[in-house]
Amino acid sequence: MATKEMKKFTRDEVAKHNTPGDLWIVVDAKVYDISRFMDLHPGGASVFRTEDIAGQDATEAFYGLHRHEILKRPQYARLQIGTVDGEESVIYGREVGKASDVPYAEPTWLAEGFYSPYFKESHKRLQRAMRKFVDEVIYPDALPHEEDGKRPSAHVIKAMSDLNIHAMRMGPGKHLKGLTLMGGVVAPEEFDYFHELVIIQEIARIGARGYGDGLQSGAVIGLPPVMNFGSDELKARIVPEVLSGTKFISLAISEAFAGSDVAGLQTTATKTEDEKHWIINGTKKWITNGVFSDYFTVGCKTDNGFTVILVERSEGVETKSIKTSYSPSAGTAYITFDNVKVPVGNTLGPEGGGIFVILSNFNHERWVMCCSGARSQRGIVEECLKWINQRKAFGKPLSSQAVIRNKMARMIARAESTQAWLENVTMQMCNMSYKQQSQKLAGPIGLLKMYTTKCAQDTAEDAVQVFGGRGITKTGMGQFIEHYHRTVTFDAILGGAEDVLGDLGVRQAIRQMPKNARL
Repeated sequence: MATKEMKKFTRDEVAKHNTPGDLWIVVDAKVYDISRFMDLHPGGASVFRTEDIAGQDATEAFYGLHRHEILKRPQYARLQIGTVDGEESVIYGREVGKASDVPYAEPTWLAEGFYSPYFKESHKRLQRAMRKFVDEVIYPDALPHEEDGKRPSAHVIKAMSDLNIHAMRMGPGKHLKGLTLMGGVVAPEEFDYFHELVIIQEIARIGARGYGDGLQSGAVIGLPPVMNFGSDELKARIVPEVLSGTKFISLAISEAFAGSDVAGLQTTATKTEDEKHWIINGTKKWITNGVFSDYFTVGCKTDNGFTVILVERSEGVETKSIKTSYSPSAGTAYITFDNVKVPVGNTLGPEGGGIFVILSNFNHERWVMCCSGARSQRGIVEECLKWINQRKAFGKPLSSQAVIRNKMARMIARAESTQAWLENVTMQMCNMSYKQQSQKLAGPIGLLKMYTTKCAQDTAEDAVQVFGGRGITKTGMGQFIEHYHRTVTFDAILGGAEDVLGDLGVRQAIRQMPKNARL
């Protein structure tokens, strides 16, 4: 479609249009005729009637109240009638597919002029491809569904499948063999945990926490037990369905009776007389993606102890949506199993060996949360840095106030330290076997998750103070701050509560203390 040619106006010409029935303004060298719109303005027509707005340059006033993307919406973009002669627009907002040039808005390895010992050219190629994909495909779908509560659109899931993003989110491994990853920007044999970190952190940038969990997060934690402990027949049938996005799976461990206390679970599985099937009874709660899952990786009490069983949605399986502080698009569910009949062949790992199955899964789950948590903090830092530069109070930008700069210093320090620790742990994962990771990294990852989520909550609190009333408003300038503050505690609870994981890390350290070490 051809672009409408814009007329050129001098500022003197614009200034002549300053009455209620004939009112123009300038925003960033663009001329807008708001004569008909002013009465429809949500803030009322009176905001346009002041001498420093009507017929004048309203750039500063506009950006003190609105986000840049407002101007790109069709209903507002068509109000533009021209540009100021001899001037060019210089202000920009979120640029599709591009790295931000705001200080600390990107991790150091992405910032121009900085270096990293961890990230290679293949990581940078993947990051560029993922940034473009997220901005063009995921982001436009995320914000409306975070609001309306609908699950991610089928076309997004399909597009991710076509690029094998679902498969890459399972981490490095033989499941990637023979696949074309992200259009070929990275080879399956070179794919490592830093590549996976890139994918997680790019998706985290959308700023839609519920939608993000609805975007196959259930598979990230529910499918690995099938991949690592399921029979060949089970893997051959289930894994391709989930990685293709045609079926959904969730991890069903937590109960109203037991959260972090896996040993206290009350859902039972008893064998039929011919020992060919399990009969499962019980309930599960707070199950991510459970509302729309086709498969459930379920923790059960059996005669031989705690056992993990793959349950397919069938007669006796009922799921209900649970209202939480983030969007229903996550599909958070309460699940009832009422005499559900499941083949014994769906057992994941040995009977009674469920603790090992789940514990081996926890490290990766918690690491994934650290990846997204670290990147989400950085997004808040960027929002705040932009805001304190454009918002004026007492006649000066907020950035002129020492108390605001102090808050920013602490927010930046948290984001940088979290990412640095995360990259160190990721490097260990890249150089350890799965067994070594279980032995050596459970404590460090537990401590990292505790630190990440605690930093995130402190940053959320500081960000609300920086944005003031806008920080508790669901729309407008502070919409991402409000959303972050409202949903930031999810990672502090999911995958193990902060205090539990901190204690785990210290207990592991104490067990490794040299017997003869003394002050």
